[in-house]
Amino acid sequence: MTSWMRYMFPFSALSVTLLLLYYNNNLLKLKAFHPFNATEERILLLEACDALFNGQKSEFEPTELNSYERSNCEEYRKQNHYITAPLSAEEAGFPLAYMMTVHKEFNTFERLFRAIYMPQNIYCIHVDAKSSADYLQAVDDFVNCFPNAFLASKMEPVVYAGISRLQADLNCMKDLLKSEVQWKYVINMCGQDFPLKTNKEIVRHLKKFNGKNITPGVLPPSHAIPRTKYVHREDIVHSHVVRTHIVKPSPPHNITIYFGSAYVALTREFTKFILEDQRALDLLKWSKDTYSPDEHYWVSLNRLPDVPGSMPDGQWEGDLRAIKWKDMTDHGGCHGHYIRDICIYGSGDLHWLMNSKSIFANKFEVKSYPPTVECLEIKIRERALNQSEVTALPDWYL
Repeated sequence: MTSWMRYMFPFSALSVTLLLLYYNNNLLKLKAFHPFNATEERILLLEACDALFNGQKSEFEPTELNSYERSNCEEYRKQNHYITAPLSAEEAGFPLAYMMTVHKEFNTFERLFRAIYMPQNIYCIHVDAKSSADYLQAVDDFVNCFPNAFLASKMEPVVYAGISRLQADLNCMKDLLKSEVQWKYVINMCGQDFPLKTNKEIVRHLKKFNGKNITPGVLPPSHAIPRTKYVHREDIVHSHVVRTHIVKPSPPHNITIYFGSAYVALTREFTKFILEDQRALDLLKWSKDTYSPDEHYWVSLNRLPDVPGSMPDGQWEGDLRAIKWKDMTDHGGCHGHYIRDICIYGSGDLHWLMNSKSIFANKFEVKSYPPTVECLEIKIRERALNQSEVTALPDWYL
């Protein structure tokens, strides 16, 4: 063998090895990169999402969920890749309850529901009584496809910042406690929320609190004091709350009023307390003519030292929601648009969202910014597969 042939042979072998490694690496990358199916369109979608997550511009073609006839629920769940079995023993042993208040954007709600759906959990859906008959029917048909989901037994005409929003959650709480599912925590959501974590990550986040209720909040700042100092009236016709000049009496039972988030995660025992204890019932009655009572009701009761799972010294901890407020400057700005000073996330917010410690984010609109929701779900499902105990590639991943 000539000298040049002796050098060429190992060089050729090395080249073939590198090509094989490159091919296998890209094959594995593509396999991990397509949670729904292996079509060319899907792979292009996933590559587009990857670019958006890295802050690059990308051509994005949104996909629609398959709109099969609701009468064929099994086919609907299958074609839309719903998860139909717990992904781990840990998750199966820690079921969650969700109460979801919705009033518009059916497609956004449908995406949200699929993103948080697990067969061991249970879901109460409250539809604003002011919603159209078509919207209510669509949600009702949809919910009937899932044995662990149901409509609230009583619907409220929800007014933003009114007592009706709090009452909607309480209606669902009553229904959820009647369920045979022994859920550990109940989490309240609106139809424009979306998860930033997998179900297992949410479970482990809640477990860190060792049976404590998560109700972020502090003593009210000066701008929040008028909310409970003066009588407020719900105007259902114009769907807003009006403040009067009438001063309210002091809270019952000398309860100290705190100011906090309307988004909470509550234990089963605390939920029973909310619905049965006289202090909770009296505070609810007192709160009926306040502004945005869901921002003081949960947190004020959870600061009482003798209630189940209370956090008397709690502050803003919990990481329940990532929200970009207009008057805050630590989030890099809103890449969508603002409604009521809250950012509706655009695709430029994806990197910030995925790096958030929060388990959910608010707010999203599929019709305005489809890549934001779709790309988030793709990433979450990819992590869910990596965290699951399944040994074969599941149907919902294809």
